[in-house]
Amino acid sequence: MDTEMTGKAQSTYRMKATASLGNFTVQGEGWTLVTEAGTMRGQALQRVWKRIFWRRILLALGLLGLLLYGLPSVRHLEVLIPMGVCPAATMSLLRDNFTGVLRPWARPEVLTCTSWGAPIIWDGTFDPDVAQQKAGQKNLTIGLTVFAIGRYLEKYLARFLETAEQHFMVGQRVVYYVFTERPAAVPRVALGPGRRLRVQRVARERRWQDVCMGRMRTLHAALGGQLGREASFVFCMDVDQRFSGAFGPEALAESVAQLHAWHYHWPRRLLPFERDARSAAALAPGEGDFYYHAAVFGGNVAALRELTAHCARGLRRDRERGLEARWHDESHLNKFFWLHKPAKVLSPEFCWSPEIGRRAEIRRPRLLWAPKEYQLLRD
Repeated sequence: MDTEMTGKAQSTYRMKATASLGNFTVQGEGWTLVTEAGTMRGQALQRVWKRIFWRRILLALGLLGLLLYGLPSVRHLEVLIPMGVCPAATMSLLRDNFTGVLRPWARPEVLTCTSWGAPIIWDGTFDPDVAQQKAGQKNLTIGLTVFAIGRYLEKYLARFLETAEQHFMVGQRVVYYVFTERPAAVPRVALGPGRRLRVQRVARERRWQDVCMGRMRTLHAALGGQLGREASFVFCMDVDQRFSGAFGPEALAESVAQLHAWHYHWPRRLLPFERDARSAAALAPGEGDFYYHAAVFGGNVAALRELTAHCARGLRRDRERGLEARWHDESHLNKFFWLHKPAKVLSPEFCWSPEIGRRAEIRRPRLLWAPKEYQLLRD
């Protein structure tokens, strides 16, 4: 009888426990309590957070796609990406052979130095009068090379040279080197005292990509010849742009790289370096400092001989392997400057694209890109 009562009591207890704690169940022999309602709430929250997470991922990818390939107005959002700040300890050490002591603190809104201590030249960080004076004391001749091949000659060369006479190294001795397959078609431009124009014939390449890639080989040969003998420093520039402001001795250094106007705000992982590991221009993830524009680079003759030799060698090796870097000679230029850091970096003010629009940090553009008409100009 006691056994029967005990069994009934246990049964009654289980029923009461189930009734009073309706959200709990009993499993097996033990009293494992599972909160069904709590579990459902947890699963619901997890689903909500997953939806939020993936919506943010899709939004970020969408904005990145628009930034790269879509609406130009979306590009204005990239100004919200911080460029970084030059450390105070580095600021005090920044000086230059042509500008004396620099004033990086005058431009706190932009990055004014590199991690290896090279200055990034922005308007307001140097004294142009001091730069002119120091360059004059050194009795320099500065070379400016430009390739005008095919229709690029008629479309751009005259304006490039005319505006260079107004703004490029004014007051200094300058020698222009024009490389073209049609020397007789080079326009006559009035040149100031101490400024000369030399024209050198080059072969016409079958493809425009080969023109871009072949210029490193041509420049290397020229730097080893007359150009290298008569110039102390040389700048190499694209012809489809025009000077719009003073491009003076503040830009001179042993080796000079130009920040690309379309990429100077981007984080390193998004920069368009060559990523095909088979290419001589390849940079691994995590490599690369900035993305440099091949439309402007320069330095002394020895440094440029090294740069052009490196790029020509890499281009030749890629061609032998049936490869072509994504951005041709520019990809190899960026590989060189990763391995051999430039002594000076020019801000995007020195080579700006009007297509980007106005930026508060771009105070005084020195060079402006011409509108790109590739379908008309490239065979």
